[in-house]
Amino acid sequence: MAIKRDFTDRYLRSLKPAASGKRVVVYDAQVPNFGIRVSDHCNDENKGAFVLIARYPGSANPAPRRIGDYPAMTLAKARAIAREWREDIRQGIDPKVKEAERRLELERMRADTFRAAFETYAEEKLSKLRTGGAVAAAIKTHAFPKLANRPLKEIKRREVLSMLKEIAKKHPIAANRVSAYLKTFFVWALDEELIDDSPAASIKRLSKENERDRVLKDWEIRAIWRACGELGVFGRAFRFMLVTGQRRTEVGKMTWREIDRKQALWALEKERTKASRAHLVPLSPLALSILDDCPKMGDYVFSTGRSGRGKLAKDAKPVPISGWGKAKESLDDLALAKAQAIAVERGEDAPDAIAEWRLHDLRRSCASHLARLGVDRVVISKVLNHAEPGVTRIYDRFDRLGEKRAALDRWGVHLQATIDGTDGGNVVQLAARGQR
Repeated sequence: MAIKRDFTDRYLRSLKPAASGKRVVVYDAQVPNFGIRVSDHCNDENKGAFVLIARYPGSANPAPRRIGDYPAMTLAKARAIAREWREDIRQGIDPKVKEAERRLELERMRADTFRAAFETYAEEKLSKLRTGGAVAAAIKTHAFPKLANRPLKEIKRREVLSMLKEIAKKHPIAANRVSAYLKTFFVWALDEELIDDSPAASIKRLSKENERDRVLKDWEIRAIWRACGELGVFGRAFRFMLVTGQRRTEVGKMTWREIDRKQALWALEKERTKASRAHLVPLSPLALSILDDCPKMGDYVFSTGRSGRGKLAKDAKPVPISGWGKAKESLDDLALAKAQAIAVERGEDAPDAIAEWRLHDLRRSCASHLARLGVDRVVISKVLNHAEPGVTRIYDRFDRLGEKRAALDRWGVHLQATIDGTDGGNVVQLAARGQR
């Protein structure tokens, strides 16, 4: 007759290895046919395996089945599993089959989660969009913490709305973007028959957005320009954005092959522009001087060198700059210090702060100053690679390259005067008279 012991942790920790080549089972006094199987390899890390000896469904004879090792599995958990198995056997259910079905159900649930569905959506849809990476990053940052592991069909409008309200408390504009991204994603999920209705369909924009009209003042431009001189590659990129009026993404990935020094032109293919239109940007002497300061460290004009992604140094490839947000923060701090120093130099009151501005305001400032210089609206639109509406868009195919060059050269002269702190106002007046 098998000896039974009232298992405790103290008793289990005291177990000694079985004789060489032997395995013995010590039975628990509390749960029938539940015990611990001890081998000759018993040690402090593994005292033995909890087992339940029973006639499992489909088997003619009783057999031990391992539950888990002690102490990796606690005694309390092993007893609970043994009791559950005994009840399953009583009902004619094989615990092994039940566990396999449970795992399949968990895998199915994981496959049906918001995370799994969104990753499929990102691969099928977002990967083909220019802004797809930004959309995926926004959802992973703001929505994954709340929704990632939720079964897609169980997500309700109230939890999406609650999540967006939480985002809006700190990031009001981001909440609007995430709301829009979620609506598009759930429409895709509807089309794929993953859900029966969209939990984001009727959610309205949470935060009011005003069209930005921030144009940098002359003293701000002067301070920012000087601050850029201490920011290396990012400083040169910021300056180039201001001088040319082009977008951050297009400037950031500019390659040397796109530059024609003889013609003083930057040629962007349609795949490189937000508007999906080929674009020629005349380079003013000021723009060319910025390029002269850029070391050639690979294909990209604005690059910090080689990527560290390759396992071997020879595998690493040059990449464009990244980390614009941190660079902008450094620029803000430096620009204020420069503005205060310039004020002292000029005998003026030093500013306490520079009003909030974004990198896109460099582009807007370029456009606004071109208008002040008397440049025609259509020419400004061509410089920015904007599409003209209606009939103008259809019939005005002329690139106006000469007029774009004159406009950007004029802006370069005015900008240099602003940077130097000389009387740029005369340039504005002369330009305006020249347009009459």
